[in-house]
Amino acid sequence: MRHRPSEECSAPPPGDCDLVTVPSRQGLEAVDILRRGCTETVGPVLHDGGGDTLGFLVPPGTADGWDLPGSDCTHTQGRGLAIGVRPDPPVEGTGWLLPPDPVERPTDLITDPAVLRAALGEAARMIEAADNCR
Repeated sequence: MRHRPSEECSAPPPGDCDLVTVPSRQGLEAVDILRRGCTETVGPVLHDGGGDTLGFLVPPGTADGWDLPGSDCTHTQGRGLAIGVRPDPPVEGTGWLLPPDPVERPTDLITDPAVLRAALGEAARMIEAADNCR
Protein backbone atom coordinates (compact mmCIF):
# COMPACT_ATOMS: atom_id res chain seq x y z
CA MET A 1 0.00 0.00 0.00
CA ARG A 2 1.38 3.42 -0.95
CA HIS A 3 0.81 6.22 1.50
CA ARG A 4 0.41 9.74 0.17
CA PRO A 5 0.51 12.90 2.23
CA SER A 6 -2.84 14.55 2.72
CA GLU A 7 -3.46 17.89 1.08
CA GLU A 8 -2.97 19.58 4.47
CA CYS A 9 0.48 18.02 4.85
CA SER A 10 1.68 18.75 1.34
CA ALA A 11 1.92 22.45 1.95
CA PRO A 12 5.13 24.03 3.19
CA PRO A 13 5.31 24.02 6.96
CA PRO A 14 4.28 27.17 8.71
CA GLY A 15 6.57 29.06 11.05
CA ASP A 16 5.25 26.86 13.82
CA CYS A 17 5.08 23.09 13.72
CA ASP A 18 4.89 20.21 16.13
CA LEU A 19 7.54 17.57 16.70
CA VAL A 20 6.86 13.87 17.29
CA THR A 21 9.79 12.26 19.12
CA VAL A 22 10.38 8.53 19.41
CA PRO A 23 13.25 6.24 20.42
CA SER A 24 15.77 6.12 17.59
CA ARG A 25 15.29 2.40 16.86
CA GLN A 26 11.56 2.82 16.34
CA GLY A 27 12.10 6.07 14.42
CA LEU A 28 14.62 4.53 12.04
CA GLU A 29 12.26 1.61 11.37
CA ALA A 30 9.44 4.08 10.71
CA VAL A 31 11.61 6.07 8.28
CA ASP A 32 12.35 2.84 6.41
CA ILE A 33 8.66 1.91 6.33
CA LEU A 34 7.67 5.36 5.07
CA ARG A 35 10.38 5.47 2.43
CA ARG A 36 9.50 1.99 1.16
CA GLY A 37 5.89 3.06 0.73
CA CYS A 38 6.56 6.34 -1.03
CA THR A 39 9.40 8.81 -0.61
CA GLU A 40 6.95 11.71 -0.38
CA THR A 41 5.51 10.44 2.91
CA VAL A 42 8.42 11.31 5.18
CA GLY A 43 9.35 14.90 5.76
CA PRO A 44 12.35 16.24 7.64
CA VAL A 45 13.60 14.06 10.49
CA LEU A 46 15.76 15.27 13.37
CA HIS A 47 18.10 13.29 15.58
CA ASP A 48 19.28 14.29 19.01
CA GLY A 49 22.95 14.81 19.76
CA GLY A 50 23.24 11.49 21.62
CA GLY A 51 21.39 9.49 18.98
CA ASP A 52 18.73 8.37 21.44
CA THR A 53 15.69 9.86 19.72
CA LEU A 54 14.37 10.90 16.32
CA GLY A 55 11.90 13.69 15.71
CA PHE A 56 9.41 14.06 12.86
CA LEU A 57 8.06 17.50 11.94
CA VAL A 58 4.26 17.41 11.75
CA PRO A 59 1.57 20.09 11.28
CA PRO A 60 0.81 22.48 14.13
CA GLY A 61 -1.95 21.22 16.37
CA THR A 62 -0.89 17.57 16.14
CA ALA A 63 0.38 17.68 19.74
CA ASP A 64 -3.11 18.52 21.00
CA GLY A 65 -4.42 15.06 20.06
CA TRP A 66 -1.29 12.90 19.95
CA ASP A 67 -1.57 9.87 22.24
CA LEU A 68 0.63 7.16 20.74
CA PRO A 69 2.33 5.23 23.57
CA GLY A 70 6.13 5.36 23.49
CA SER A 71 6.20 8.69 21.67
CA ASP A 72 5.75 12.33 22.50
CA CYS A 73 4.49 15.26 20.48
CA THR A 74 5.33 18.83 21.40
CA HIS A 75 5.06 22.29 19.88
CA THR A 76 8.34 23.77 18.58
CA GLN A 77 7.19 27.12 19.96
CA GLY A 78 7.62 29.17 16.83
CA ARG A 79 10.97 27.72 15.78
CA GLY A 80 9.67 26.56 12.41
CA LEU A 81 11.34 26.31 9.03
CA ALA A 82 12.26 29.05 6.62
CA ILE A 83 11.17 27.94 3.17
CA GLY A 84 13.69 28.17 0.36
CA VAL A 85 16.78 27.60 2.48
CA ARG A 86 18.29 24.65 4.32
CA PRO A 87 17.36 25.77 7.83
CA ASP A 88 18.95 25.06 11.13
CA PRO A 89 17.03 22.42 13.08
CA PRO A 90 14.10 23.96 14.97
CA VAL A 91 15.13 22.30 18.24
CA GLU A 92 18.42 23.14 19.94
CA GLY A 93 20.86 20.22 20.29
CA THR A 94 19.58 18.33 17.27
CA GLY A 95 20.74 17.67 13.72
CA TRP A 96 19.02 16.56 10.54
CA LEU A 97 18.74 12.87 9.67
CA LEU A 98 16.63 13.89 6.65
CA PRO A 99 16.96 17.65 6.08
CA PRO A 100 14.18 19.66 4.51
CA ASP A 101 14.75 20.27 0.84
CA PRO A 102 12.04 22.45 -0.70
CA VAL A 103 13.75 22.31 -4.10
CA GLU A 104 14.30 18.55 -4.46
CA ARG A 105 11.39 17.37 -2.30
CA PRO A 106 8.81 20.17 -2.26
CA THR A 107 5.82 17.95 -1.44
CA ASP A 108 7.17 16.39 1.73
CA LEU A 109 8.15 19.30 3.90
CA ILE A 110 6.27 17.87 6.88
CA THR A 111 5.03 14.38 7.69
CA ASP A 112 1.34 13.52 7.70
CA PRO A 113 0.62 12.55 11.33
CA ALA A 114 -1.85 9.78 10.38
CA VAL A 115 0.71 8.18 8.08
CA LEU A 116 3.42 8.60 10.74
CA ARG A 117 1.20 7.03 13.41
CA ALA A 118 0.66 3.96 11.21
CA ALA A 119 4.38 3.63 10.45
CA LEU A 120 5.35 4.00 14.11
CA GLY A 121 2.82 1.32 15.05
CA GLU A 122 4.17 -1.03 12.42
CA ALA A 123 7.74 -0.29 13.55
CA ALA A 124 6.85 -1.04 17.18
CA ARG A 125 5.32 -4.38 16.18
CA MET A 126 8.37 -5.29 14.10
CA ILE A 127 10.72 -4.44 16.98
CA GLU A 128 8.62 -6.43 19.45
CA ALA A 129 8.58 -9.45 17.14
CA ALA A 130 12.35 -9.24 16.61
CA ASP A 131 12.96 -8.95 20.36
CA ASN A 132 10.72 -11.94 21.06
CA CYS A 133 12.74 -14.11 18.65
CA ARG A 134 15.89 -13.78 20.73
